[in-house]
Amino acid sequence: MKYPLNVTSEIGVLRTVLLHRPGREVENLTPDTLERLLFDDIPFLPVVQKEHDYFASTLQNRGIEVLYLEKLVSETLSTDELRKQFINQILSESKLSSTVLEDQLREYLITLSADKLVDTVMVGIQKKEMNFKSSNHLSEMMLETNPFYMDPMPNLYFTRDPAAVIGNGISINRMNRVARQRESLFLDYIIKYHPRFAKANIPIWFDRTASHPMEGGDQLVLSSDVIAIGVSDRTSPQAIEEMAVNIFENQKDIKKVLAIEIPKKRAFMHLDTVFTMVDYDKFTIHPEIQGEDGSMNIYILEKGKEKGSCTITRKTDLFATLKDVLKLKDVALIPCGGGDPIAAAREQWNDGSNTLAIAPGVVVTYDRNYVSNSVIRSYGVEVVEVLSSELSRGRGGPRCMSMPINRDNL
Repeated sequence: MKYPLNVTSEIGVLRTVLLHRPGREVENLTPDTLERLLFDDIPFLPVVQKEHDYFASTLQNRGIEVLYLEKLVSETLSTDELRKQFINQILSESKLSSTVLEDQLREYLITLSADKLVDTVMVGIQKKEMNFKSSNHLSEMMLETNPFYMDPMPNLYFTRDPAAVIGNGISINRMNRVARQRESLFLDYIIKYHPRFAKANIPIWFDRTASHPMEGGDQLVLSSDVIAIGVSDRTSPQAIEEMAVNIFENQKDIKKVLAIEIPKKRAFMHLDTVFTMVDYDKFTIHPEIQGEDGSMNIYILEKGKEKGSCTITRKTDLFATLKDVLKLKDVALIPCGGGDPIAAAREQWNDGSNTLAIAPGVVVTYDRNYVSNSVIRSYGVEVVEVLSSELSRGRGGPRCMSMPINRDNL
């Protein structure tokens, strides 16, 4: 392969995937920080790790190479120069309350090995762990109730969102919520400095320094020439257009970008929480994202005649649009919960529509979504169930927990 990245569909046989095993950052959640750190509950760490290990083993047993985020970052920060650079950047992005505190944290972090540094930054730095000088700064005194100098990153096990491989390039995303914005810094360093990726001159379709937010859960590679991006609570239309222009100007394969608008609500966080591809002509869908007549707002972006421009065509029928852009005779939209209003709402909340395709017609799902899983099987799709009692508390399913790096082309 020309590049170490290759994802030209949602369903091509999965060869390599990036995961993050939940760590002590999950135990640093408290009731007072749940809303700020984007959780609805506190997972029980030993069980959430057991379930994640089961998920990883399920993929490995299918011959899929599993890479771990924490290991790649540690391998990336292999020199003193890179560690210093990373420390300065993570401190800057942590928006600390004073330069005095920043200097003290820098002095501490610089003494750590790469492994310990990565773990510390991910887990967060509690005030009780540090013997720092007291400060008379008002900003620090007002934050005395916060037990952390540096917040933990409990959302890291959802590796789908900070970056997404599209074709042979990557979108390194500007995360919408402050609690997650530092996460994409890890991917930025891996792509630029890790020996597996650094020499490949990988195209960056979207950069984390962009003005408008985009997250990977909204980014779906439908085929080698069509991608779909959700206009959601976390991804803005401006970001979609910016990336579409960059893609059209810098490669020739991808011809269309579908911007699919979904309701902006917590339950429908990203496009992949309500819509995923499971086979060449089959998709899961949560019926509530469509109007009573089945209509939606769908915008097809294509390269414009003038440099840096797009032509935009509005559609309202998802079924017809998918058939058209993917050149299919027919399309099956598989309803979450079988379309039952109670089962659909319950199982969508637990990511019943959030499937990870590991081959055409083979998907990984949460075992708790038994109604949706049964319906998906009735369409001839193989469903591989994984444990989910604690993992699901984070509001993300198997697709959310995985960042495909390599898939076979269809």
